[in-house]
Amino acid sequence: MSARRRLTGRLRVALPPEEAFGLFTPRGEERWVPGWRPRFPAGDDGGPGTVFETVHDGETTTWVVLVHEPGRRLSYARVTPGHRAGTVTVVLTGDGDGGSDVEVSYDLTALTADAERALDGFAAGYPAFLRSWEGAIQSTRSTSSPPSA
Repeated sequence: MSARRRLTGRLRVALPPEEAFGLFTPRGEERWVPGWRPRFPAGDDGGPGTVFETVHDGETTTWVVLVHEPGRRLSYARVTPGHRAGTVTVVLTGDGDGGSDVEVSYDLTALTADAERALDGFAAGYPAFLRSWEGAIQSTRSTSSPPSA
């Protein structure tokens, strides 16, 4: 059994890539990820090298922006000490209907045996995890849209 998992999946967002891109930035995820509150110890310019932290289920994760190509691609390094480390990459392409196809890739390495079991669970649920992203984004967009006349 390997402690490394490379996972790739896709979701659809009903916005063109230039608009959908913002949903996958640290600040943009606040709009649709419950409890997502990034903290920027040295400010947030969003560009490569930007560092931020998040806390989820009592674990603090440190993130570093590696790639920031507006409308196209984002990549992050992430480390949760004593648990896992790796990268997350989001690539957006137009779907031909005014929306975006979004490819999300996680490349994670477990740092302990317990973390390896947790990572196996994450890998097993990855397709459902991305469906939950799609649903959360769609739900947030529909509740923030103005009512029709």
